[in-house]
Amino acid sequence: MLESCDAAIDIVEVRDKSTFEQCDALIIPGGESTTMSCLCDRYGLWEPMRQRIAAGMPVLGTCAGIIMLAHDISGASQNIRQKTLDVLDITVARNAYGRQIDSFETTLPTAPQLGNEALYAVFIRAPQITRVGDKVQVLATHGNQPVAVQSGNIIGATFHPEMSGDARLHRYWLELAA
Repeated sequence: MLESCDAAIDIVEVRDKSTFEQCDALIIPGGESTTMSCLCDRYGLWEPMRQRIAAGMPVLGTCAGIIMLAHDISGASQNIRQKTLDVLDITVARNAYGRQIDSFETTLPTAPQLGNEALYAVFIRAPQITRVGDKVQVLATHGNQPVAVQSGNIIGATFHPEMSGDARLHRYWLELAA
């Protein structure tokens, strides 16, 4: 998706501290947030990521990525004590839209930063944002539920914008990252 934005950037896959240190901005993609949390433990990424994000590093978190950014996870299993970066003042509920079979596609009304046209979105076992902090701006909603938010240089989406073919969210994030 970033390549489709014609941005003059080098894309690096972050797998450890040394690759993370090469980055000026970070995308935390969808996937399995518990696994991502375990990998951050294994490779010692929690504190370097928290420090760089607190210092202003632009971050885009999608689906599992927004879970990683959130202040809190509601309804988390008692058997799983999942960590978060705690850099985005929201609470999320994992897989709140249902199981894999409940995945769906829809169009979303958006804030002016993303233009006035509806944004096409793909939700796959998506989390729900159940609480938004005072300094968090809602960029897109589904029904009355926020599904894309921003706080400073941090953008989070509960859906997979990279799967829609609509690059507006990525372009907006790249403007922040510039």
